[in-house]
Amino acid sequence: MTFLAAVLLIAGIVTTVSVLAATRGAQDATAGPSPSAPAPAVTPSPATPADPSSPAQALLASTDDPEACAVTFEGEGISAEPALQKQGVLYADLPVPQRDGMVFAGWYATPEDASAFAVPGRVNGSEPVACTDRETTLYGSWKTPDENAAEDARIPILMYHQFTARPEGEDGWLRGNYAYIGDFEAHMEHIASTGFYLPTWDELSAFIDGRLYLPSHSVIITDDDCDITWLEMGMPIVIEKELLSTAFCITIDGTGPSPSMYVQQRSHTHNMHTAGANGQGRIVNWTAEEIAADMETSAAVLGGVKQVMAYPFGHYNDTAKEGLREAGFEMARTIEPGYVTIGTDKLAMPTIRINYGMGLDSLVGLIG
Repeated sequence: MTFLAAVLLIAGIVTTVSVLAATRGAQDATAGPSPSAPAPAVTPSPATPADPSSPAQALLASTDDPEACAVTFEGEGISAEPALQKQGVLYADLPVPQRDGMVFAGWYATPEDASAFAVPGRVNGSEPVACTDRETTLYGSWKTPDENAAEDARIPILMYHQFTARPEGEDGWLRGNYAYIGDFEAHMEHIASTGFYLPTWDELSAFIDGRLYLPSHSVIITDDDCDITWLEMGMPIVIEKELLSTAFCITIDGTGPSPSMYVQQRSHTHNMHTAGANGQGRIVNWTAEEIAADMETSAAVLGGVKQVMAYPFGHYNDTAKEGLREAGFEMARTIEPGYVTIGTDKLAMPTIRINYGMGLDSLVGLIG
């Protein structure tokens, strides 16, 4: 017996079985096993299983889109599942969580922003998705119903029509419709530079229901008719300043895809921007079924989107509302002056009309 084998034999007598096994595993590969204690067959240990993927990682594994971003939602009382968004595109369909006795106060970029309800840190569908390693987290916060009511938010929906490059304005009976483009640019710069929050239509709906807190310093930008002056003069300004806006288009006139994610195209009806038999708009002359059919056609031209429309000439009645409901529209904007508040009729939302001659001071007086 070799010296090494003798040492191993003695060690096997005076040590535990576990130490013997460890010692035998360290024997020189050229030495045979001890004749008095044959080495057991070696069974490979199973590999340690990998940690299961997080829900966000599982979402990313389900898509081959290199621009996909998994958004995780965190906050007290929040159980929203992660969702896939697309980097460089505006956030879409962000959830509005519900919690007994509380009002959701929005999504924020950091927990600190959420705690402070910091408007600059609030995230919604007016801004593009930005991720790190294809993931990001949004943080939610809450207000009490009393706190929400105390905010007394009155949300202005601005209504523009046509634009003119002439400081003296246009002639004719539609003169008031033509905002001077210099005034419009000053309006948009004011909104862009003074911390206004730009709610989406789904947020406005939840706000009306009392389910979502909106800050008083909020505004919605809209244009009626999709006139050529909007396309050539007004729209480039909101795109350059990255301001979410809505253009209400008469779809029978022909409507191509929007040139920018910052310009949402919504319905101004398909073929109801025309006087009816009594001089009023067709929408207050037609049946609910006819109205619904027109709105279905208009929505199809706009890619199937419904959600909100603007009444032609501001004309509407109960039949018009019923037609919109039948077509699946939840909201409609009138030309009646006023602000949207908690409890506003979603199918009769008021507006802030912008006429020729309304400079920056006029806008500040209306929206702050």
